[in-house]
Amino acid sequence: MKLLRLLLFPIVPIYYLVTWLRNKAYDYGWFASKSYNFPLICVGNLSAGGTGKSPMVGYLIQLLKDDVKLATLSRGYGRESKGFVLADKNSSFKVVGDESFQYFENFGTDITVAVCEDRQNGIEQLRSLEPTPDVIILDDAFQHRKVKAGLNILLTTYYSLFTDDIVLPTGNLREPKFGYKRAQIIVVTKCPEHLSEEEKQKITAKINPLEHQSIYFSHLGYSKKVKSLDKALSLDTFKDFTLVTGIANASPLVKYLKAEDLVFKHLEYKDHYNFNASDILKISNSGELILTTEKDFMRLKDEPLLKDKLFYLPITVHLDKPEQFTTKIKTYVAANL
Repeated sequence: MKLLRLLLFPIVPIYYLVTWLRNKAYDYGWFASKSYNFPLICVGNLSAGGTGKSPMVGYLIQLLKDDVKLATLSRGYGRESKGFVLADKNSSFKVVGDESFQYFENFGTDITVAVCEDRQNGIEQLRSLEPTPDVIILDDAFQHRKVKAGLNILLTTYYSLFTDDIVLPTGNLREPKFGYKRAQIIVVTKCPEHLSEEEKQKITAKINPLEHQSIYFSHLGYSKKVKSLDKALSLDTFKDFTLVTGIANASPLVKYLKAEDLVFKHLEYKDHYNFNASDILKISNSGELILTTEKDFMRLKDEPLLKDKLFYLPITVHLDKPEQFTTKIKTYVAANL
C-alpha cells in the first residue's frame, strides 16, 4: 500500500488543485452554501478517518442531551439503505451505518439519530419532525460545504497532525491543510495521557491557530472492564484473547493493551469493514475470548458463532480543559437557540 501511494504521487498536485478550486468556489460564493438559524455543530477532520470523530460526537451528546432536544446526522458510511433514515429499535448497522447505530444503542430515545447522504435534505427532514430538534450534530461533514455549520470542531491526531501531512492519494488529507481555518475549535486527539505543557505549546505553534480558534488536547481513557451483550468482566481476567479491529487506526488500542501486559493476537481489518461468513468463522476459531472495539461490536454482536465469547472495551474522551470546552459549546448553543 505504501509503495502504491508513492507511485501515485504525480496525482497529488492534481488532487490539490481540484480541492483548492472547490474550496475557493465556496469561499467566494460561486458555489452555494446554506446557513441555518439554529445551533448546528460539525465534527470533522482534514484526514481520511481515524481521528476519533465517534468518541467526540459521543462526548458532545453526553454534554448536551439533558439540556436540549438533540439530533445527530451523518452520511451512514457503509449502510445498505439510501436517502434519509431515522434510527429506531428495528435498525441495524446495515440500515444506518455502524457509528449512527452505536449512537442509538448508547443513547436511545434521549436523542434522534438520522442518516442522509444529502446533509441539506437531512437537516430539513429533521427540522420537520415533532418534536423538532433544537441542536443538530453533523458527524463528518467538514468537507460537505453545501451546509455551513455555526460551529466547526476539527480533529487531528497527536501521532499524525494535519500540519505534517499532504493530500491524497500519497498523503491522507482530503483537502489542502489551509482548510483548518474554517474551524472554530481544534482538538488534538489520541494524545499520551500525560502530555507536557511544553509539548502542547510546540504543537500549538505548529498548528498556528487563528485569533478565532481555540485548541484543546484530548486522550482516550480505556475502561478496566470489558462488556458483552449481557455481562462485564475485568480486563485483567482476559488471557490469551484475540483482538479484532476494523477501524482506521488501532495503534493506540494495541499500545494500551500491551502496556497492560496482556497476551493477545490481532486480526486487523480496514475501517468500516463488512465481515463476511469466512471472516466470522476465522474470528470464532481464533480463540475462546474475542475483544473488539465498540464500533466493531455493533457489526459482530448478532453473529451466532461469536455468542458468549465477544466483548468490547469501552472508551471515554478526556479533554485537558473540559470546563472551558463545555462553556464554549454551551455558550454557542444558548446564543443560537
